[in-house]
Amino acid sequence: MTEPGSTPAPPPPPPAPGYAQPSGPSGPRASFGRRFVAILVDWIILGLVNGVLLTLLLDYDYDETGPSNVISLVVGLAYFTYFEGTARGQTPGKMALGIRVVDFNTGTSIGHGRAALRYVGRLLSTIPCLLGYFWMLWDREKQTWHDKIATDVVVPVDAYPLP
Repeated sequence: MTEPGSTPAPPPPPPAPGYAQPSGPSGPRASFGRRFVAILVDWIILGLVNGVLLTLLLDYDYDETGPSNVISLVVGLAYFTYFEGTARGQTPGKMALGIRVVDFNTGTSIGHGRAALRYVGRLLSTIPCLLGYFWMLWDREKQTWHDKIATDVVVPVDAYPLP
């Protein structure tokens, strides 16, 4: 309440252009559809890289699963840790869809340590029939389990511009 003769406080700034209302209470979030297509692009890239590596390193035979699983796990960890841990916070799939990973509290990069933690959380998100991925559909902040584990959010680049 303002005193008579005093100027009222200015209203908060409007959301970024194109966003009438933030999709979460603390700001705009990337939609499930954009995140889904981005991860498909990343899985295609990882599938190609894994296929080449397994062929070159193991002379891959589809009956062998032990070494190939370890190599695939390491390649996935390196890929997501490197790309999501940079200041851009974007894998090639996220770049293509105009979304990025940022710290939940500051809106800045999550760094490589938390990006690696996020990858481990991504593995946990897949275990119960991908429930951790679908969690964002009813979560107030539109976070998956791996977002919650690493304390991050995935946002549109136009709302959170790149550094």
